[in-house]
Amino acid sequence: MTATPAAPPVGSFALVLHTHLPWLPHAGTWPVGEEWLYQAFTGSWRRVVGVVERLAAEGRRDVLTLGVTPVVAAMLDDPYSLGELHTWAGNWQLRAQLAAQHPHLRDLAAHEWREATACLADLEDRWLRGGSAVLRPLVDSGAVELLGGPATHPFQPLLHGRVQRFALRTGLDDARVRFGRAPAGIWAPECGYAPGLEASYADAGVRRFLVDGPTLHGDTAAAHPVGDSGVLAFGRDLDVTYRVWSPKAGYPGDGAYRDFHTFDHPTGFRPARVTGKQVASWDKAPWDPDRAADAVDRHADDFVQTVVARLADLRERDGRPGLVVAAYDTELFGHWWYEGPQWLEAVLRRLPEAGVRVTTLAGAVEAGHVGAPRELPASSWGSGKDWRVWDGEQVADLVEESRQVQDRLVQLVDKLGGPFRDPVLDQLAREALLVTSSDWAFMVTKDSAAGYARRRAAEHTARFHRLADLVESGGGAAEAAHLRLIDGPFGHLDSRLL
Repeated sequence: MTATPAAPPVGSFALVLHTHLPWLPHAGTWPVGEEWLYQAFTGSWRRVVGVVERLAAEGRRDVLTLGVTPVVAAMLDDPYSLGELHTWAGNWQLRAQLAAQHPHLRDLAAHEWREATACLADLEDRWLRGGSAVLRPLVDSGAVELLGGPATHPFQPLLHGRVQRFALRTGLDDARVRFGRAPAGIWAPECGYAPGLEASYADAGVRRFLVDGPTLHGDTAAAHPVGDSGVLAFGRDLDVTYRVWSPKAGYPGDGAYRDFHTFDHPTGFRPARVTGKQVASWDKAPWDPDRAADAVDRHADDFVQTVVARLADLRERDGRPGLVVAAYDTELFGHWWYEGPQWLEAVLRRLPEAGVRVTTLAGAVEAGHVGAPRELPASSWGSGKDWRVWDGEQVADLVEESRQVQDRLVQLVDKLGGPFRDPVLDQLAREALLVTSSDWAFMVTKDSAAGYARRRAAEHTARFHRLADLVESGGGAAEAAHLRLIDGPFGHLDSRLL
């Protein structure tokens, strides 16, 4: 009997997740402490990895493309960070016991106890040995395509050319140490692009990167080589992406989902569902997991139908199967949107059933989703799709301070650098990269913990100049050693690359 050949896919879908949060050294934390890191891991990162592991265990490959910034990779391998995370998870259990003392929270307390217990077991079984050891098997098996990025997540268009290349090489080298290979693709921080960056990417071995849809004028149905560089730019399909999370709407706002903003303050748990956009916190209905599960089912079907319809339109327009790229911050799935991992797994299971080829960016290239070369404009995925978030009037002082730090760093390396590794110059370069983090300008422009961001930027700027003064006077070894302890685990940095 001759087997009936499988029908060709209606097109390809690539999910890209970006895992990032601002640098949290041992002595510097968010206004709410290192809570953000622990919530992101327990609520999102661990649960998303679990989704991929379940699919990989079934033999699935090219499940999704995962960007892990060097900052996150370093923290998930650092014994201090992991020890504190373990303590936090233990306190999570204790908070569940506290919640159980209140009759109206008993069901929620039981749920949180189960989640905390499972998280602790997972931590003690494997994560406490380092996050790289958990992620690497998924990369080695082909279930996940890993994306890297420049160290400390800078907005690259505003970097001195040599500093930009240094930050990128440092980030890729760090990934090579942790995962056994340097990623062939990157999620450029904030999707920031300036004409010419593709040359730096090509020199560093980067073959593909992500931009926002408008950068490709909405033509996101294929990757496009940038000029004659051979480096491919993939664009987010915003019409599809925004079904999940847009500036004004998206699935997480449904009344059935767990409300992120309403707290039971004694325990820190979120007991309510969204209920309605205009409903005050104290009037919100209790969260009902069964009601939320029904919403997940409904929204997974809607998303699959949206992707299928989009691919059908592309096939009719172009006469060949097209590509949909949906890209999000990983933290959306589980941290901001509690039910997000459930939705993610449902979608990744249902898309193939609907005839869609689920793949990675690398898989999309192999499938032939590559179009004609393009010249790209300066752009980002921020407000206005330009650079205003990172170089606007509100942050002009931060931009100027960063420029001065970078210029001074390059001058000192040219003056004092030699053929041998210099830990003092390495630390000087580290402080300079921390000054350039895009998070500081973003938080100021968006008025999201703006005071914290300004304080952090000022601290690193002051540390840099203090150490630079010592270097110029022939010293700095003791200060550099002290700053290495403060700045945390990111150590694969060699100033000679400047």
